[in-house]
Amino acid sequence: MDDSGSLLVLGNEAIVRGCIESGVAFASTYPGTPSSEIGNTLQRIAHKAGMYFEFSTNEKVAAEVAAAAAASGVRSLAFMKHVGVNVAADAIMTLAATGVDGGMVILTADDPSAHSSQNEQDNRYYSLLSLLPMFEPSTPAEAKEMIKEAFKTSEELRSPVLFRTTTRVNHARGVIELMPREAEPGGGGFVKDPLRYVNIPAVARMNRVKQLERQQAALQLAEASDLNVVEGNGGVGVVTAGVAYTYVKEWMEDVSILKLGMSAPLPEKKVADFIRDKDLVLVVEELEPFLEDQVLRVARQHGIGTPVFGKRTGHMPRAFEYDPDVISRNGVVPVRGGPEPLKAPDMALPTRPPMLCAGCPHRGTYYAAKKAVGKEGAIYSSDIGCYTLGMQPPFQCADFLLCMGGSVGAACGFAAVNEQKVVAFIGDSTFFHTGVPPLMNATFNGHKFVLVIVDNRTTAMTGHQPHPGTGRSHGGRDTNPLPIEPLVRACGVEHVVTVDPLDVKAAHKAMKEALDHDGMAVVVSQSPCPLELKKRRVLETSTYAVDQEKCVQCHHCVEALACTAFYREGENVMIDADLCIGCGVCAKVCPRGAMEVLE
Repeated sequence: MDDSGSLLVLGNEAIVRGCIESGVAFASTYPGTPSSEIGNTLQRIAHKAGMYFEFSTNEKVAAEVAAAAAASGVRSLAFMKHVGVNVAADAIMTLAATGVDGGMVILTADDPSAHSSQNEQDNRYYSLLSLLPMFEPSTPAEAKEMIKEAFKTSEELRSPVLFRTTTRVNHARGVIELMPREAEPGGGGFVKDPLRYVNIPAVARMNRVKQLERQQAALQLAEASDLNVVEGNGGVGVVTAGVAYTYVKEWMEDVSILKLGMSAPLPEKKVADFIRDKDLVLVVEELEPFLEDQVLRVARQHGIGTPVFGKRTGHMPRAFEYDPDVISRNGVVPVRGGPEPLKAPDMALPTRPPMLCAGCPHRGTYYAAKKAVGKEGAIYSSDIGCYTLGMQPPFQCADFLLCMGGSVGAACGFAAVNEQKVVAFIGDSTFFHTGVPPLMNATFNGHKFVLVIVDNRTTAMTGHQPHPGTGRSHGGRDTNPLPIEPLVRACGVEHVVTVDPLDVKAAHKAMKEALDHDGMAVVVSQSPCPLELKKRRVLETSTYAVDQEKCVQCHHCVEALACTAFYREGENVMIDADLCIGCGVCAKVCPRGAMEVLE
């Protein structure tokens, strides 16, 4: 691996480089934006770097396998998006008490403003819940260097540590300096210690005491850490962390800044010393008043009367990520002069809601499902993935959405208390993630609904990562694909059929039979994602066009499919040849046979 020079990289790539320089030997994840590129990069280069890397079936498993490696003295990384920590929390909470031998970093990629998530929860609170130290980088370059410090701290404390990023750090680009490895990836060796690792109640009580001792040691490290620094001078103080620091640095003037890189446990003495002689203090942080509440507590405990402003006082917003406009409106601290922030144009711009791609097999699945359900309608329970876009017209096949795997569990509840038919949708990767247990629940408790597993042969929404249904073919370790239909049957489902959604007639027949079945029924709607095929350069494409002489302008194709390759010239339906990939679904639904393949 190169160990000198500079690179312009994505924040997630900078994190990978920091792990390589740290000598990380084990990494695991379930893909989720904004953390996805970490796994995508490791998939390509981990083997060359001497690192084992896997896409685990879910975040809890990712934490567990990394924990076992760390308990064996191996530096390990488990990373996931913020909602993934909810899945992994069961393992993390006990691991926080047990501790580790090799350095272990648990990276949580938070998503303020919910750019690609179902919520914008603030995972800094996990540091309070678990009593784990936490690091928060502000830039890609800082993320690279800070994760090296995180591994050192983890090993010094013999504790996992949290490494919290946000979308604007993960997806920003910055220049990093390549450095030699500080340690080479090492092999492991587990030393049995039941009175530490076997957490029966008696052991858990002993581990709790040790956990509190480690937190006190972590507090001393936070007080002395070079990552917690004071910059500038002035009677106005600003306490900040993470990407919010960059906005403060760029837009606020004549202020003294306390930048917290190791933000948990909070360095209370350093905070008290900082705020004691200030005229006022503004806390600038995205999402919840995590730091602000702790600063207020410190001020009260130390008898400091400095006014503290932030979210609690209404001077900083609580929802969504920050930008220069938010900083300039804080109303307490002066901001730099200069040009006005860019304003939106007066003209009304058309909205561009996310849509299923042209040729997406999910379009055929939803068409067949809606046609089979008919006018009586159904309750549609949806899940996390590309297929969630089925909520939009003309399909409107998403009435309820909670979390990964939640469609199946929710469908059980809907079926138990409603007379309407219930149809649930879940993706192939999501089914392996957390769809199997609620399916077993459905058969165990006799729930009756139709589950449609939209199997596009990849983890599409986060960048086409593999999963058990695709098999593994990276890092020198190949595994065979795990077929879905036998797994569904093993869960107790008797009515299971696999169908190609591009064959509209067959898909409609399969859905109709499933809806008429007196019991639990599963339809595996299997067709590969065309974007993934295009990426691998194995997509065989053709292009359709509308024969205007046959077309009667009924617009059934547009109203039934809303394919993004369609457009109109007056009343004539046209197909954009640059977008069409020749899936042929439109030709199968056109009542006049007006869709024809171009030679």
